[in-house]
Amino acid sequence: MNIADIRIDYKLKVLDENQISRNPLRQFEKWLNESIAAKVNEPTAMVLATATPEGIPSARVVLLKAFSDSGFGFFTNYSSRKGAELLINQNVALLFHWPELERQVRIEGKAIRTSAQTSDDYFNSRPYESRLSAVISNQSQKIPDREYLEQLWAEQHGEAQENELVRPLYWGGYIVEPYKIEFWQGRPSRLHDRILFTREGEGWTISRLAP
Repeated sequence: MNIADIRIDYKLKVLDENQISRNPLRQFEKWLNESIAAKVNEPTAMVLATATPEGIPSARVVLLKAFSDSGFGFFTNYSSRKGAELLINQNVALLFHWPELERQVRIEGKAIRTSAQTSDDYFNSRPYESRLSAVISNQSQKIPDREYLEQLWAEQHGEAQENELVRPLYWGGYIVEPYKIEFWQGRPSRLHDRILFTREGEGWTISRLAP
């Protein structure tokens, strides 16, 4: 198979400046709700890109776990690679891809740690097994093998009581406060719609970009 010959002509929807919300957070909320209603696979999955001070990037998929006028929230191990990079460089990029709706949303912003209370509240809402995994995993660090991890999990599972399992200090949340949000809608013949919101003071400017 020649992968260069794989093509899809996008025809589902359009994106018009006269119909889009003037607030990009409300427009994102609308698209997110539509993706959930359309039963998109993993509608809250987003690529999170971080970088070192030297500009070396790294990217991974995380899950959106909070959304408000403040921004886009996720939770992780602060000692992981992304946590270490965010400690020295708060600038990040997010990418949502909803192929069933032929849509993308690209976001640039600063990742700010949430309060301890917010992290506690979310941690305590998670299933016991998920909390236990967060406690035992020294995320991004080398381990001997899979058996080591499973044995550690089994040992702690037998000892840790559900009501005693508290959030470790190395685990918590971030809110990405956006300063750019781009909405991308696939269109026929690669003439895609791209609408960019750029924060200006307390408001947003809107631009159409060439595809």
